[in-house]
Amino acid sequence: MNMLTCHLERESEIPLYEQLYNFIKKEIMEGRITYGSKLPSKRKLADFLKISQNTIEQAYDQLVAEGYIEAKPRKGYFVLASEDLEYVQPARTIQEYQIEKKQIRYDFHPSWIDTEHFPFAKWRKYAKDIITKDNQELLLLGDPQGELHLREEIATYIYQARGVQCSPDDIILGAGIETLLQQFILLMGNTTTYGVEDPGYHVMSRMLKHYPNKVYPLQVDNDGVKIGELERTPIDIMYVTPSRQFPFGSVLSANRRIKLLNWATEKDDRYIIEDDYDSEFRYTGKSIPSLQSLDQNEKVVYLGTFSKSLIPSIRISYMVLPKHLMKFHRKKLSYFQCSVSRIDQHILAQFMKEGDFERHLNRMRNVYRRKMELTLETLASYQDFVEVIGDLSGFHVVLKIKNGMSEATLVEKAYQADLKIYPLSFYVMEEQFSAEPIILLGFASIPETELEEAIQLLMGCWETQK
Repeated sequence: MNMLTCHLERESEIPLYEQLYNFIKKEIMEGRITYGSKLPSKRKLADFLKISQNTIEQAYDQLVAEGYIEAKPRKGYFVLASEDLEYVQPARTIQEYQIEKKQIRYDFHPSWIDTEHFPFAKWRKYAKDIITKDNQELLLLGDPQGELHLREEIATYIYQARGVQCSPDDIILGAGIETLLQQFILLMGNTTTYGVEDPGYHVMSRMLKHYPNKVYPLQVDNDGVKIGELERTPIDIMYVTPSRQFPFGSVLSANRRIKLLNWATEKDDRYIIEDDYDSEFRYTGKSIPSLQSLDQNEKVVYLGTFSKSLIPSIRISYMVLPKHLMKFHRKKLSYFQCSVSRIDQHILAQFMKEGDFERHLNRMRNVYRRKMELTLETLASYQDFVEVIGDLSGFHVVLKIKNGMSEATLVEKAYQADLKIYPLSFYVMEEQFSAEPIILLGFASIPETELEEAIQLLMGCWETQK
């Protein structure tokens, strides 16, 4: 038969093999691929679709297992007669698992935080002090960049904690990193080309799908993003997580940091976006200096958030722009108003001014360190089947699963046990071959008293043995 014209969404959370499997199954069920038809060979279809033969084989194997096609030795894959096909309930995709309403007992989300230890009493006190009739002006629109009081506190904090050099006038506040990135993309125009880490924090690549800008994924290794690939692309702006690469936790090496800064300096329109999303939670050694602190040529745009260090629902993040870009921002995007509640900004500013934010961070470092240690201790009993890879920091560990199950099977088994897990394919733009599935296992949001039980339940549903 002719080649299968299947449009694959390479930035989708659904693995490529699963997209191909769903496409062929639908074509068969709806009669567009008829009984006896021979499917293209794995090699030819892989060349045609620009994907690996392993991906084709996974899709074909699943179709064989469900009885849609049969494999004939030395001949290939053939479609079975429709009347011979037993009705099979369509397999749910990983994305559908997320959408479906189901009571999940334990959610191992890699970015969720511990809410049990939030300082409610302190926060309530500051809220009560600020929400008074004397502060009725807070009901009106404020500074488009955000409240000066809070920007002053942030400037002081990121200088002391991360070495970031800026003034309050260089800071823009926004309701989440996504809001700030949208502003930045609009600021730089639709002809700007972006680079992102792959795998990496997918907010940037997903967002750029809705803009005409081109985006290039760059692979990562133990030293962070592979800077050498930059020279072979037309990238103008590189989005990186240098202090803790997501999801593997690696630190961008000193050598690569210098190379990246030099790359940005070579052309006027080149910049680096440094996303310092959870740098507060490094449990060994000293804090890694920010990339911005090394920048001598105003080439780094620095992003930070209170979603990990405090609470996600407060929706307060910040962007530090080089002074010339801030001037450009005020001219081009003057119509933007700050998207964060002025009341919440003042509560947070007071919380920081009184030292409660620093005390909360110190407390949470200890909480998360204990949870990480307990996670590693529990996983040690399953080391024949589970390998912990990547650096250890933040809110999750990265696991390579060696029990013979596919990624889709691991997700399904966990789902059936009322557990939710997050495979590496969620965070990959271009397919990357791995002999064993890789899972991001978040531990931060699960109560410490239940963490060991939660992990044991997960290992049990994967039929692992101690």
